[in-house]
Amino acid sequence: MTGAEGGKAEEVRRQPGDLDVNMPNWARIGNYILGGKDHFAADRKAADEILAYAPEIRPMTVELYDFQARAVRYLAGLGIDQYIVVGAGLPSRCHTHEVARDVLPGARVVYVSQDAVVLSHARALLAVDEDTGVVKGDVLHPAEIVADPVTRRLVDPARPVAVVIPNILQYVPDVDRPFERVAELRDWMPAGSHLVLAHVVSDSRPAAADQVVGVYQRIVGRDEDASRTREQVLGFFDGLEMVEPGLVYIRQWRPDSPLAARNADKLWMVGGVGRKP
Repeated sequence: MTGAEGGKAEEVRRQPGDLDVNMPNWARIGNYILGGKDHFAADRKAADEILAYAPEIRPMTVELYDFQARAVRYLAGLGIDQYIVVGAGLPSRCHTHEVARDVLPGARVVYVSQDAVVLSHARALLAVDEDTGVVKGDVLHPAEIVADPVTRRLVDPARPVAVVIPNILQYVPDVDRPFERVAELRDWMPAGSHLVLAHVVSDSRPAAADQVVGVYQRIVGRDEDASRTREQVLGFFDGLEMVEPGLVYIRQWRPDSPLAARNADKLWMVGGVGRKP
């Protein structure tokens, strides 16, 4: 068997039964960009097209997980021991439960996704970790997430919880009412809870952002534009107190060293943490 034939056979073996491998998926695209193994030809094609327009997407993807890890470490340091990750991906680094438990052993995490490959990985974690759960769902249906038996088992809604929403809202146009859905999660969270959110913005590289939006529109078969500026993204934190330094380019959010924050605007993704008073 040739190398190409062997790769195709391996890909076929890894296909979940209910998965359309001809449809690109953002979780698998991100996994490919990070150098992971859980992706198919359609995902690689879409990722290569995006990288041709904006090669900085690769370091942005790495920096996203680093930002998320810093935010989770900060919250665990405050004593937050329960997390809901809405729109979980397939990271090659920085699993939320591992980051939180490095600071606060026993932290509980619920991963939420609609993607079959992500769900499969998360369920593998659940099989060996009773404090890690998986829920099939998405950010547009928050009531279903919080009512799910897995969430109810792992998350005590009477105590502060951290809701982590990685870079998924940038794919959700306003017509789908994402601001209202995030507000529903905010209203459900008790006082002292936090929202961690990251979002690509069009401020510094509007031309590249437009090209990436075009790829997204072809993938999902929709023509609505979900791109947003930093000021528009700030609306997701309405009703919350921003943790310093506020909503900034992700390299600028509590970097491990001053050097790590250099050229922050070259990676056009912002991130922030908001606290519910």
